Amino acid sequence: MNDVQQKTGIIAIVDDDAPLREALSSVMKAAGFLTDTFATAEEFLDSAKRQDTICLILDVRLPGMSGLELQKQLADANSHLPIIFVTAHGDASLRALAMKAGAAGFLNKPVRSDTLLREIHEALNKAWN
Repeated sequence: MNDVQQKTGIIAIVDDDAPLREALSSVMKAAGFLTDTFATAEEFLDSAKRQDTICLILDVRLPGMSGLELQKQLADANSHLPIIFVTAHGDASLRALAMKAGAAGFLNKPVRSDTLLREIHEALNKAWN
């Protein structure tokens, strides 16, 4: 287990695709992370575990509040939570918008687990150093 995984906290996964949420959660758990999953941005915002979240894996298109809207709401609340977008609907302009707003990463589905884990490690190392 490396320094990133020795930090306590949850990797939150917000995606309306239940099988994908579970698959990403399994990958994170196999890598030594704690996870929590949410089908909507609102579920994440209402969660008591939100305060324990160290990184957010977030879909762009969600029912209700979009991933970009959640990112803005968190930024408006002065949150420094690293956000990695994982989306099937990504294009260069959407990626640029998310990254300019402070996203730590922006990956297109299907995402390789090694790529996602590398993005998480980079985001957490940057956030903690």
